[in-house]
Amino acid sequence: MSYMLPHLTNGWQVDQAIQHEEDKVVCVRFGHDWDPTCMKMDETLYSVAEKCRNFACFYLVDISQVPDFNKMYELYDPCTVMFFFRNKHIMIDLGTGNNNKINWAIHDKEGFEN
Repeated sequence: MSYMLPHLTNGWQVDQAIQHEEDKVVCVRFGHDWDPTCMKMDETLYSVAEKCRNFACFYLVDISQVPDFNKMYELYDPCTVMFFFRNKHIMIDLGTGNNNKINWAIHDKEGFEN
């Protein structure tokens, strides 16, 4: 499903997506299109993208092609999803202790929509 969501192919595009979206949450999946975890997460993101289009936008970033944010966002996992609103990173509470990002695949859209 990675071909169905927009890819950001350089650091400038990632910055522009995060900085210039005024009204929606920006959801960015950092990882690799070929990774099984990312493939599953991409399916889930695509399945909710249409329903959430009025308040969220979704992007994919290949961390090999765009390594600019790997250190800054500590992108060490195969798949990482982060959220931004008005150029600010959104902290999330999923009960895991890591409030910065999702670093596993959510397998059903109900888990993501709530």
